[in-house]
Amino acid sequence: MFKSLHCIALRTVRYSDRHNIVTVYSHEQGRVSLLVSAGRSREASRQRALTMPMSLFECVADVKPGRDILSMREVRQSMPLHDIYSHPVKVAVAMFLAEVLGVILRESQEDSMLFSYIAHATGVLDAADDMTTANFPVAFMYGLGRFTGIEPDMSTYAPGRVFDMVDGVFRVSLPLHRDFLEGDDAAAVYVLSRMNWENIRHFRFNRVQRRRILEVVMRYYTLHYASLSSVNSIAVLKELFD
Repeated sequence: MFKSLHCIALRTVRYSDRHNIVTVYSHEQGRVSLLVSAGRSREASRQRALTMPMSLFECVADVKPGRDILSMREVRQSMPLHDIYSHPVKVAVAMFLAEVLGVILRESQEDSMLFSYIAHATGVLDAADDMTTANFPVAFMYGLGRFTGIEPDMSTYAPGRVFDMVDGVFRVSLPLHRDFLEGDDAAAVYVLSRMNWENIRHFRFNRVQRRRILEVVMRYYTLHYASLSSVNSIAVLKELFD
């Protein structure tokens, strides 16, 4: 059955001499794998350009029960993006997002609200100024927690409390394990909870603070998604923010 899909590209790998496989998160089917031509024709080049990491495109896919890799046709761009593929820092951020989402959404079904969050955030990144771009990775990851079930419970926050990263709550006393934050690290969780796409550019951090917050966010996510420990693009982000 042919079905129209709205997709966010995550990763492309070589499948054969003639084809690549692009992994996407789609509005209609959740995570799926699509077959893309690896040839040198104009159409093959166009499809590869439209399926770069974090690009948004539409296609018609041949969806059949039990088939893991879907063929597609009528590929077209659904959101024009410019800076993400030309601005060096935004390129690195987009690669980071695609790699992280590729891990977190590994078994994901369709979720229209999650798809909308990622799509809107991608547009924000493309249009972002330098301060928004610098804060974008940590703001995106915090917001993603709302859809993955690990958003910190801010109703438990009070100044001076420690943040229990296992249960995602603030506590008066130290938990009986080592995965907690205190002091400035715990306060950073509260700061992140106040960020949104409208005010993100007004949050000022120096390079040491921004790098530390990124480390804390990734440590928190890795506790809940162990496979994130192998994310390679995080090292590039840290270098850019040094």
